Amino acid sequence: MTASRVLVTGATGFVGSALVERLLSEDGWIPAAGCRQASLVPLRAEHVLTPSLASNADWSRAVYGVDVVVHAAARVHVMNDAQADPLTAYRKANVAGTLTLARQAAQVGVKRFVFVSSIKVNGERTRPGDVFRATDVPAPEDPYGISKAEAEAGLFAIGRDTGMEIVVVRPPLVYGPGVKGNFAQLLCWVRRGVPLPLGAVNNRRSLVGLDNLVDLLVKCLDHPQAAGKVFLVSDGEDLSTTGLLKKVAAALGQSALLLPVPPAMLRAGARLLRRPEVAQRLLDSLQIDMTFTQETLAWNPPMSVDQELRRTVAPLLPR
Repeated sequence: MTASRVLVTGATGFVGSALVERLLSEDGWIPAAGCRQASLVPLRAEHVLTPSLASNADWSRAVYGVDVVVHAAARVHVMNDAQADPLTAYRKANVAGTLTLARQAAQVGVKRFVFVSSIKVNGERTRPGDVFRATDVPAPEDPYGISKAEAEAGLFAIGRDTGMEIVVVRPPLVYGPGVKGNFAQLLCWVRRGVPLPLGAVNNRRSLVGLDNLVDLLVKCLDHPQAAGKVFLVSDGEDLSTTGLLKKVAAALGQSALLLPVPPAMLRAGARLLRRPEVAQRLLDSLQIDMTFTQETLAWNPPMSVDQELRRTVAPLLPR
């Protein structure tokens, strides 16, 4: 059996690096780690220098001889974007840059293009009792989500025109060893025993552990039923913010110090501090129904939330 070559863009990033490591241990795949700085790539992996995500980028050398592209590189979502025009900045990288890569990949005969998108394409929150589904009409609200939705539409158009198979995966918040951002901050606060006013939050949020997301991406590389479809992914266990913090504390071998402050008071405080987006992430629900993913690909998350959290906090534990 001849191994297939997979170009992973963003191979030095959180998701891309984990995918490269996984493919190095898989039979049938040869990962090419696409990056702009070769020194950051695992020594065992072939590295491919890639251009920036721009409309005039030349990807010809990077995609030569490649069977599948997994596009994990992006201008990532950031809180309080300092750009004067964030939507234009996101569109340049996440739309124009992505579609330039896809067109050049199709021209050289790449068979499949797997796009790591975002649940933000569906929206920012779900109402109680409601869930996001792969069949939902896209309803992005922020510039990042809009750029991902536009990239998806452009990719499917390229697929129709060229025959290259397009697969889209929309993860929610991804956590795992080395996670950064708000999740890392929560880990730090719980580990230090900082009292948190989040003991009375009864929302429900879907998350996905890094191992589970990578496992699904590997499945999407060659599954015959994946072509032309959008897949939502999660750990399969929705948690309240309160419940998540308790599980994080348990993984750390300690108790979480959570104060039962009413969510209405927390929202009011966030408005006073002009940080409503923080309250949204901590207090709103965002639930995913991934039944379509499970049934179409005969796939289930291999790791439980507790297993993923233990792996996430392991680097923080004393040795």
